[in-house]
Amino acid sequence: MDTILVVNAGSSSVKFQIFSVEGEGKLRRMIKGQMDGIGSRPRLRASGADSDPLADRAYPIESVPDVPAAMGIAGGWLRDELRISPMAVGHRVVHGGPDYDRPVLIDHGVVARLERFVALAPLHQPHNLAPIRSLLANFPALPQVACFDTAFHRTHDAVADYYAIPYQLHAEGVRRYGFHGLSYEYVAKTLPQVAPEIAKGRVIVAHLGSGASMCALKGGRSIESTMGFTALDGLPMGTRPGQIDPGVVLYLLTEKGMSASNVQNFLYRDCGLKGLSGISNDMRELETSEDPNAKLAVEYFVYRVGLNAGMLAAALQGLDAFVFTAGIGENSVRIRARIADHLGWLGVTLDEAENSRHARLISRSDSRIPVYVIPTDEELMIAQHTLSLLVNMPSSGARHERVS
Repeated sequence: MDTILVVNAGSSSVKFQIFSVEGEGKLRRMIKGQMDGIGSRPRLRASGADSDPLADRAYPIESVPDVPAAMGIAGGWLRDELRISPMAVGHRVVHGGPDYDRPVLIDHGVVARLERFVALAPLHQPHNLAPIRSLLANFPALPQVACFDTAFHRTHDAVADYYAIPYQLHAEGVRRYGFHGLSYEYVAKTLPQVAPEIAKGRVIVAHLGSGASMCALKGGRSIESTMGFTALDGLPMGTRPGQIDPGVVLYLLTEKGMSASNVQNFLYRDCGLKGLSGISNDMRELETSEDPNAKLAVEYFVYRVGLNAGMLAAALQGLDAFVFTAGIGENSVRIRARIADHLGWLGVTLDEAENSRHARLISRSDSRIPVYVIPTDEELMIAQHTLSLLVNMPSSGARHERVS
């Protein structure tokens, strides 16, 4: 049986999924798992297609000190116990920079180019690249495909991606990229089945999770995004501030005496919902808290989503639909309702009953703007891109080594 392994590696966890390749290029999810607690309390958890448990194992801390070690354990479990040897591996890579506007087959040259963007996505990029290097070293003939969160936004008009800075900096790659592209691509491809009447229209998609952004779709293409050069911009997030005056950064450097590395760490790890509330970066915890700062953090999040919706509606010159996706967007009834209140001026009227039962369409029949909840599936997008590249590889250059 031909299978594809999808890997999404973070700083302390490696999430993975196995898809089987069915007839006519269709994919079926077989296994979903992760190796988390890397360097602290390592644990392998995995379940099958029907959520039936397949593994739940703890490991000594010294046996899983880093991502390559975690990959080795997860890969060994798949190979030795489930007899699964993937024909290819697809990876989520957050930043593709100006070089990559589509998924690409990985070699050492590609890795070297992607390393240049580590400073632009320090929470993600180095960890995305770690399993790629490990597999290149141990299975050099195994096809690997990098799928970029920035690629979907490369359809923007130039005016949307420039900053008002000297052109030379833009030429060097200092421009607005946008992120969460794999999520937006999945929603764009799913809309024709969910709501064909608006799929080719003007749609705002709100990817609301620990990382949060919004995207303006026109005809299924990204024309504007709330995120820019890095994944710090736009909406407030779990630990990232979102939009902030650059003067604040200068103040931290000059008046507070913080080093550049300390400022980077501060902006990526100590701001956002965590910084505002002083309690948590988890929206679920903040929603149930009576602490005034927790309430402020929630209100700030909702307010900023509303503000950015107005900006994106202006970019689209109108609006035909609004879509919620990702962890908060898919699961929080109250946050969706509060955001919908802020969108009332656009013609949004929520159906409380449909929202409470997490229906696909959660707006009332008389709402001028329909509102949908579409669960995202970035892993399936990665698997589809990986299979597509594999199918289209020249036979003379195709590589067929499996993890065995």
